[in-house]
Amino acid sequence: MEESILTSIKKLLGIAEEYKQFDADIIMHINSVFSILTQLGVGPSNGFSIQDEEREWHDFIGEDNKIEMVKSYMHLKVKLLFDPPLSSAVMEAMNQMIKELECRLNYAVDPSNQ
Repeated sequence: MEESILTSIKKLLGIAEEYKQFDADIIMHINSVFSILTQLGVGPSNGFSIQDEEREWHDFIGEDNKIEMVKSYMHLKVKLLFDPPLSSAVMEAMNQMIKELECRLNYAVDPSNQ
C-alpha cells in the first residue's frame, strides 16, 4: 500500500486528510525538510519536492528500506516548524530525536558504512 507524503504528515500532525486549509504551509515545510535531507545525502541527489498529495513515500525512498526512518524525521521536523510544542522539555526531546535520526540517516547513506 502506497502512502501519500502529505497525507501521512497531516495525519501525524492530527489534521484530517480532507481538511485542506493548512496544506500550503505544510507542503512548504515538507519541502524545506526535503532540502535538508538532500544536504544530508538522503534521497535523490538532485533533490525532491512535493506540490500536493500525489507524491508518495515510495517516490522518495524507493527500495531503500534502510532510510524508512526518514518518515519519523520528516514528522518531527515539520512538527517543530508548523506547530512547535509549548513545553521546552518536549522541544528538547524532539530536537534530540532529530539529531539522532540525522546521525542514523547519515550512517545509512554513507557508502563507507556498507
